This record gives sequence, structure tokens and C-alpha cells, in this order.
Amino acid sequence: VSLSEVLAAEAVSCLNRAMATLRDIWEEIGIPEEQRLERTEVVKRHIKSLLDLMIAEEERLKERLLKSIALCRKELDNLCMELRLDPVEVEEKSTILQMEKDLRTRVNAMLKQKRDRKQELRTLQEQDQDLCDILCTTPFCIDSNAVPSLEDLDRYRRHVASLTTEKEQRREEFASSKRQIILLMEELDHTPDTSFERDVVCEDEEGFCLSTDNIAALQSLLQQLEAQRSLNEAVCTELRSRIVALWERLQVPVEERESSAVH
Repeated sequence: VSLSEVLAAEAVSCLNRAMATLRDIWEEIGIPEEQRLERTEVVKRHIKSLLDLMIAEEERLKERLLKSIALCRKELDNLCMELRLDPVEVEEKSTILQMEKDLRTRVNAMLKQKRDRKQELRTLQEQDQDLCDILCTTPFCIDSNAVPSLEDLDRYRRHVASLTTEKEQRREEFASSKRQIILLMEELDHTPDTSFERDVVCEDEEGFCLSTDNIAALQSLLQQLEAQRSLNEAVCTELRSRIVALWERLQVPVEERESSAVH
């Protein structure tokens, strides 16, 4: 016998004792049988009203739980579609209370998963936009309003990681080329005379747009300066050869040659 059944039996026993006590009091007072019946009817109505009220409250609780279960099932179906997950299997043999609790727990877990995915999507989009601004590329194509699937997020992560690697490679290439260009310009006594050359010399790695066109233009400028240096070196070599030939023809002393060679 369950504890609730024991308590129910005690409630019936309490009611029987109360009715017996009331009958004893009425008999001791001398209340006629007809009035006893009326009083007994009043007691019955009070007890029935109280029990009906309690039953109605518990029925409302049951209805709220069933309504909550229906709403949770509907929300779960919607969340499964949004998150692109398989439909949730619910244990039908459990009690109404346990089923409602389990469904609410699953709904809350899925809502958290939805929020986490949306937050990660926003974070990836911010990183992607920053990288696109630096590399002058097109942002990753993804629906900002929909909840991204796990596969979508994985592809997006790999895309952002690839762009990050590309940015670092281009930044290193820019820094290296910039150092060489500055040295060549100093060596050639060349003053930056175009907006691009001024950007290369004056801008740091953060401010310079690392687009493919800019990187190509950077390499082209470096090659032009290297070609100019090579040309200058060839001219210098030719001039030195002619000077040596003239020294030989003029029979210039070695001491005078050495004093001029330092220039």
C-alpha cells in the first residue's frame, strides 16, 4: 500500500470521526432529526465544494502540463528543422510531469545551441569582414538570417582560417618587399614620386591594402628598382673599365689611382 493511499484512508477516517462527533454534539444538544439531516447536508456541501475546488485545481494543473507538452513538441520540431537535426524521440511511457520536464529541458538545450550557433556566425562574419577589407576579397556567402548548420560553421571556420593564413603570408611578403624597396630607393637616391610608392614607403603592414593587385604592383616596383640598380651597376662597371683603360694609356701612377678609387 502506498503512502498516498494510507493518507487517503486517514482522511476518510478523520471525516468519519468528525461526523460522529457532530452527531454526538447534536444529540447532546437535543437537535431534532430533521435539523440533523439539514446540518449533515450543509457539512456534505462544504466538503464536496472543497474537494471539487481541489479537483478543479489539479485538473487545471494537468491541462497546463498537457498544453506545455504540446507547445514543447511543436517548438522542438521547429528547432530540429532550424538546426537541421533529426526529430527528437520522446519516451511516451513516462508520466505527464516527467515528459513535460524532459521536453522543456530539451527545448532549452536546443535554444542554447541555436544561440551559440548564431553567436559564432556573427563572430565569424566580423572576422571575415575584417579580412576582406584587408585582402580586398568578397565575404563568405551564407544566409545571415538562418541558423547555420554544423557543416556550414565548419566550412566558414576553415574559410576564415585560410584567409588568415593568406593575410599573414601577404603581410610577410609586403614587409620583406618594403624593406628591399626602401634600401633600393636609398641606394638609387630615388624619391617616391607616385601615390603607390608613397603608400609602400609610408604605410605600415596594418594600413596597406594587401590585395592581389597591390601585391603584384609591389613585386613589379621591386623588379623595376632591381632592374635600375642592375643597369646602374652595369654602367658603373663600364665606366670603371674605361677609367682603367685611360689610366693605362696615360700611365697614371698607382698612388694617384688608389686615391681616386675611393670615390
